[in-house]
Amino acid sequence: MAPRSRREFLADVGCGMVVAGIGSATAFDLGLAPAWAKEGDGPELAFGDREPLVRLLQDTSADKMLPMVVERWKQGTSLEEIVACAALANARTFAGEDYIGFHTMMALTPALKMAREMPTAISLLPILKVLHRNSTRIEEHGGHASEKMHPVAFDATQTAVPSPDQLHQAVLGKDKVQSEELFARIARQSPDAAFNSVLEVVQDNTEVHRVVMPYKAWELLDVVGREHAHSLLRQSVRYCVKAEMNTHNDYARGGSQLLPKLFDEHKLLSKPFGTSPADDAWVDHLSKTIFQSTPDEAAAAVAMALTEGFAPDAIGEAVTLAANQLLLRDKGRPKSQAQATKPEGSIHGDSIGVHAGDSANAWRNMARVANPRNVAACLILGAWQVAFDRTSRGGDFLAWQPWPLSEHTETLKSAASQLSADDVLKTLDNAIRANDQALASAATAAFADRDGNPAAIFSLLRGYAISEDGALHAEKYYRTVSQEFAEARAAFRWRYVIGLSRVTASEFGRPAPGVAIARELLHG
Repeated sequence: MAPRSRREFLADVGCGMVVAGIGSATAFDLGLAPAWAKEGDGPELAFGDREPLVRLLQDTSADKMLPMVVERWKQGTSLEEIVACAALANARTFAGEDYIGFHTMMALTPALKMAREMPTAISLLPILKVLHRNSTRIEEHGGHASEKMHPVAFDATQTAVPSPDQLHQAVLGKDKVQSEELFARIARQSPDAAFNSVLEVVQDNTEVHRVVMPYKAWELLDVVGREHAHSLLRQSVRYCVKAEMNTHNDYARGGSQLLPKLFDEHKLLSKPFGTSPADDAWVDHLSKTIFQSTPDEAAAAVAMALTEGFAPDAIGEAVTLAANQLLLRDKGRPKSQAQATKPEGSIHGDSIGVHAGDSANAWRNMARVANPRNVAACLILGAWQVAFDRTSRGGDFLAWQPWPLSEHTETLKSAASQLSADDVLKTLDNAIRANDQALASAATAAFADRDGNPAAIFSLLRGYAISEDGALHAEKYYRTVSQEFAEARAAFRWRYVIGLSRVTASEFGRPAPGVAIARELLHG
């Protein structure tokens, strides 16, 4: 060992005190602590003052954990702090490599958004539902002792910042150690640099979980803190490396291979984006073009729209409307794909429409916070993915018509003049409980025709998004629809709610584990 000066020794002592106080993960993300020689060496990741609650969520069985969290909440721990600790426990345990684990991470901010819409006395309920799933899966995984995320390996004395392409090539090379090292060095620059470098890796394949994961991690930073950008976003790096080891990973690569051609042809990287207003007819036309085209044609249509100077967010709305058509037209799960929790005819869970809606929502929102290169890439790939999903996952979506169909509305026609908005809402509730997707879609359309209060219908649908299992997608898709509805043009916004009503009717009858216990705790 080389001799050290007194100043160097005292500096190391001071750094150690900081790490002990704020946690090794935060200290690294702030550039205050070195990385270790290889993954797993050195101390475990720690999260400072949050560590006790993080460990409780990792090392306590789900049923025992719920009353402990409720008690902390009653004593003043905020909803945001509970979600933040759950996100850190999830990331440290699974590191983006467990199917149920990363679905649970992606449900955390939707659960928090739902909680903020509810009366204070029961606002913790949707969060407790997701915490129960989180702790159950962590226990199955092996608890704190089984965690996958450790301090990252790289030489902290290197000051050169790797490029996103270097990270991309390391991921393509299936080298997790080098990918983690390069990303750690990028992340020291800023959360935005970390996010945009991850996007260039994610864009290599438009598989739904690969797309949605970085968006949900980015959303969580508002709660967890931007100093944890490295810990949350590295889940995507590890997910992508693992995906490269899958022999079926070429399934949806075509969009990324088209990007360089469209960038060059339309000079998208050499000029600022336009702000030209788009009217309803233009947005509707572009959404139909995206939906009806081949994947490459849909991508080219978006590139042309950017070239013509239309505002990126108007283009993003067209992408989400096109994705919504996949849900409105879906005839349901075929018998050959039926499962106990997703029977024949169901459209909840990992259906074409739910996946497409969540992906399009992620692309649109990532485009809002990305650098210029990734704004264009997100919108182009969002369109490409919608068209790809329509043509690759089965079903004659162009021949099928969006719900509600005329025969679906017959039930309501005879009493249409007598039914108030409240009456129609009761009809929707009954349709959900009967698993009647057709009547649910017709009732929602009738509610919109009567200018029913959106808060009332979202309260109803939110209740079922909490009570039902939803095959890992209930919270996330409710958030997708409530967000799109709030931002959509009046001419289009009810389309999203009709889709959510179908999903809710599809998923009813399979109560989520832990919700009954959580209700008792909150009402006690």
